[in-house]
Parts: sequence; C-alpha cells; structure tokens
Amino acid sequence: MKLAIVTAYPPSKVTLNEYAYHLVKHFRQKERITELILLTDKTEGKKDIEFIEAGCKVTIKECWKFNSYTTIFSVTKAIDATKPDAVLFNLQFMKFGDKKVAAALGLMLPLVCKLKKIPNIVLLHNILEEVDLGNAGFTNNKIMQKIYGFIGSTLTRLILQADVVALTMQKYVDILEEKYHAKNVKLIPHGTFEILEEPTYDVPLQPFKVMTFGKFGTYKKVESLIEAVERIRKYSNLNLEVVIAGTDNPNTPGYLESVKKAYSHVEGLTFTGYVEEQDVPKLFKESALVVFPYTSTTGSSGVLHQAGSYGKAVVMPDIGDLALLVKDEGYKGEFFEPTSVSSLALAIQKILEDNAYRVELERANYKAATAYPMLRIINIYLNTFEAIILKKKREKLQQQQQVTV
Repeated sequence: MKLAIVTAYPPSKVTLNEYAYHLVKHFRQKERITELILLTDKTEGKKDIEFIEAGCKVTIKECWKFNSYTTIFSVTKAIDATKPDAVLFNLQFMKFGDKKVAAALGLMLPLVCKLKKIPNIVLLHNILEEVDLGNAGFTNNKIMQKIYGFIGSTLTRLILQADVVALTMQKYVDILEEKYHAKNVKLIPHGTFEILEEPTYDVPLQPFKVMTFGKFGTYKKVESLIEAVERIRKYSNLNLEVVIAGTDNPNTPGYLESVKKAYSHVEGLTFTGYVEEQDVPKLFKESALVVFPYTSTTGSSGVLHQAGSYGKAVVMPDIGDLALLVKDEGYKGEFFEPTSVSSLALAIQKILEDNAYRVELERANYKAATAYPMLRIINIYLNTFEAIILKKKREKLQQQQQVTV
C-alpha cells in the first residue's frame, strides 16, 4: 500500500507533529506499506526522517502552510501528483490554522478525497463538543461560543465525509454517533509511542525534578506549579526543581517568557524551550514525576501516554479527558483541584514523600502504556484501510454489473 499522511511534522511547531513522527516511525516498519508520502507543512529545518529501524521509502512533500487559504488546493495537487492508494489525515480542528476560514478550508480535504474515491481515514484527536472554548483560548464571549459551536458542527459534518473517522476516546465516538448519527466513526486509541524496558523504579536522584511538558498559555498554565513547589519548599525538606518543557500555545505567544521574568527569583526553575524528539527520553527519565497543570482538556493526552511508557508517576486534575483515560485505559495518578495551588502542592508532596506510593503509580502507568503500543495501533489502521479498499472494490464491481445488465 502506498500511503499518504496529511500532517504537521517535526521540526514543525504546529500541533500533533510529534504524534506524526511516531505514526511514520511505526508505519514504515510494516511490510504492507510500500511507500509513505508525507504531505506536510513547510518548515525551515529539514524533516526528521532519520530512523534507526529499517523500513519503507519515505517521500516528503511540503505542500501547506499554517493559516494559508490555499491549503485545500496545494494538498489536493500533491495528492494528484503522488497518487497514493490511501490517505490518513492526522487532525484536530485548528490543525491548518487558528483563523476560521483557513482552518475550515483545510478540513474540507477529506471530502475532496471522497469525491476522488481515494480511501481515507481521519484521525481526529479532539471534538469541539468537548472543548472548553474559554479555557482553550478561543473565546469567553457567550455569543461567539455559540457561533464557534455552529461552525464546529459544520466542520464536523465535513470531516465525517471521510470513509472512517478514528477517535481516540470512546466518549467521542458516543457523542458523534448520537449527535450526528454517524455510522463511520471508530475507536482507535491514542497508543503509546515507545514501549521501553520496564524501569527499575529506583528512588529518583535528588533534587527531585518536577516536570511538565506541552504547549502552554491557554488552559495549560505553569504559575500554579511554580507556586506549589515554592509552598512545598517552605513546609518540607524535599529538595525540588521545576522543569517546564515545551513552548507557547500559538494562541498565547510570549506567555512562557513573561512567566520566566515574573518568577526569575525562583531557584531551580528551568525552561527547556522546544524539545527535540531525540531529547525526550532524557527529559522523562530524569524527572521524578510529571505534572499536568491544566484547567481543562482538549483530547487524549500524548504526554500522559509518554509518562506511562517511561514508568512515571503523574499529578493531574480530575477533569475531562484525563479522568476518562484513568477510567478507560488504567492510568493512575494523584489528583488535585485545578484552581488550587495548595491542592497541587499536597499532591506533589504526597508522591515524593511516600516511595511505595510513587512506585505503585509508576507500575500502574507502565502497565497501562504497554497495553496500547503504537505497532498495535498501526495494525488497526492498516486493517481499517484494507476493509475500506475492499468495500470500494465491491461497490465498483456492483456498479459495473448493473451497467452490463
């Protein structure tokens, strides 16, 4: 199968580029794939396709830009030129832009594939019905939220023109089936990027590195984490450092720089900036635990799956999709009230002062992560593509038989 993947891709700063890296890494190892065609956003740096593992040919076509109004045309042109057997879209609603028209035009691409009769799957990482538009940085205006809701419903109907829409959480499947009467939605879990050897669960080296990882400034804010660690320092003997790994959310440029200035007096505070893929293992392995300083959620958490694969304890708010992942996939963590610094401080302190409890969480999260390795997820996609292709062949044969009759 000659498979095209429409996605952002490292060194891109556009959302879901890291997920795309691991999709490609594992797709190319499958014998059923003869060539991968990456229809990616344009970046200054060279695309990261230097893999250790043997695999199929990878062709890169940089054919779209974030917030471009011509994405639908440029990607369609690339699909026509490369002639893939099937297309996978790695999407969320703001994938092609944070401007409404640019985003909407890009999301029409599954419909284009349908009209061209090209088998296609949309991997949709979130649905607007489950996004807190205020906390996620879209708008707090109630009227605008209703407008966004209408736009979101329209875009969802466009996305549902795909042969199959794959969703990472069962709740999303249920919502689309109920609200849109969708018959082509399917649960395909997020998956764990790397299944590593089970860690030894040794006591972490001090100072304990308390790490958070992501794109910050909207519903992911780090002030509460910094203040929680400062509070712990006052009332315990724990030797702590804070590692803030990642970049600004595109909706809040300059956020982390402003935090860095505001908390310049805090000792043991590190801002890593963008983390290259090869540096991710070191980041997690050196961390004593991983914190999710979120006030809401917008989809299945890649960072939680990564934390699990490295056997890390986590501290997270008992809200939204994080709570669902704990219920559905078996992850465990210490919970805190999302707006309470003292609650967050107590959660961090509880784990780091109780080694047996920390190990219990680490073991549970490693077990949860190993249940859904990416190779298993890739097989589900390949089987789904083959079922789509077979269905289309049967439909074509039926049409030809009707014509001859």
